[in-house]
Amino acid sequence: MAEKSVHEPFEAAGDPKHAARATRSAGRKMRSLLLDAASPLFRERGLSGASITDIAAAANAFPSQITYYFRTKEALFVECACRDLLYLARATEQAALKAHTPREYTHALAETVTASDSVAFFAEALTLTRRRQDLAPLVERTIERLHTEGARAYASQVARHGWRSLRAPDESSRRFWAVAIGVILEGYAMGRSPDELCAEMLRVLGEQAKSTGEAARLRLVDDRDASTPSDEES
Repeated sequence: MAEKSVHEPFEAAGDPKHAARATRSAGRKMRSLLLDAASPLFRERGLSGASITDIAAAANAFPSQITYYFRTKEALFVECACRDLLYLARATEQAALKAHTPREYTHALAETVTASDSVAFFAEALTLTRRRQDLAPLVERTIERLHTEGARAYASQVARHGWRSLRAPDESSRRFWAVAIGVILEGYAMGRSPDELCAEMLRVLGEQAKSTGEAARLRLVDDRDASTPSDEES
């Protein structure tokens, strides 16, 4: 019998630790498949219109696997909405990376957010948690992560370009997403287009920061005003 190579792992294939890792990996993969299958169905049909059987069929899984990993359809709905919102936040940050001015940055954020229905999807999850408080912790963690990562991304852009922010990064992030949720929900109710939603978001958000050139001009104006003698002094 050939000797085992020194480069081969000592861990046997039937080792309990190996089996546990394989099980966890398979579980994460199945959860991801179920979320991928459920999200478009929920967005198209809503919570009541997408059945567990339909979701399982779309994921090539069994209905029992949905209840095993998520317990209820409502829990799956909320997790889908939370995940989609975080995906949107990541896409929004990526879209804004090419901006060179604060105005371009805010426009890229607003345009990306209003082009998706992820915020409206998440708003449905928010409404659902009012009746299902057991699902609220996931929503709370999602919102906190949204704000934390948004503040980090904004602070990074401000530092990168040397902008002068008009608000603290955390305040800017929280304000942006609060405006996004409010404007998009109202706009959906009014039948507004993505372009109209984007324009409304930009109007409500207003100016977020000053570019280096703008800040320098402001300082020059302030210095000039300060050095000009008043009527009483002349």
